[in-house]
Amino acid sequence: MAQNKHPKYGFYEPERCWVGETHKICYSTKEEAELAARVAEYDHHMTTKLGVYKCEYGDHWHLTAA
Repeated sequence: MAQNKHPKYGFYEPERCWVGETHKICYSTKEEAELAARVAEYDHHMTTKLGVYKCEYGDHWHLTAA
């Protein structure tokens, strides 16, 4: 698993939860998840749109390719 190093505070590991057999990143709000989806689409030159959905196991959001 990749870790991002913040120059002042050390390593940052995003919150994750198990959805089926996948360990997905959790986003606090729908807006935060939608922004992450747009960034991922741009960074990876995706032609398909990523969607977001509210997790059934907690009070957070995830990205989906479907």
